Amino acid sequence: MKKLLLATLLLLGIVTTASAQLPKVMLKSIDGKSVSTDTLSNNGKPFIIDFFATWCKPCNRELTAISEVYEEWQEETGVKVIAVSIDQAQNINKVKPLVDNHGWQYEVLLDPNSDFKRALGIQTIPYVIVCDGNGKIVSKHNGYTEGAEEELIEEVRKLVNK
Repeated sequence: MKKLLLATLLLLGIVTTASAQLPKVMLKSIDGKSVSTDTLSNNGKPFIIDFFATWCKPCNRELTAISEVYEEWQEETGVKVIAVSIDQAQNINKVKPLVDNHGWQYEVLLDPNSDFKRALGIQTIPYVIVCDGNGKIVSKHNGYTEGAEEELIEEVRKLVNK
């Protein structure tokens, strides 16, 4: 009985995660424009949301590793990366110089109060969400190890080749 209950709960968790929409939170872009997170999209193609902070070394390594192959990913799948900084208000001024120094070509949003992070139930960063072309969350990952970006593009490829 316990095994059946556990299996049911796990299946419900997978189904819930797989079909979850992005919550509505108002953020600012790195250029100061207001953005509602429930409208994030990529013209019907998959997109990746990567939560980071300027002080988070694994976050910066992950975004740099993706940056090195990002152009190839875009050509192959049309994927877009949206980087969301959770730096607090007093450190927001460090985000743009970091992005510029690394040459990251991502859409960058600012979540200084961690409202979006909290709405998604995220505890630690780096944290990556893969969304399908309809904005539904299809997978989530936290932490970064070298080479993990290959797992991300594989998930995107599966969405594109459905």
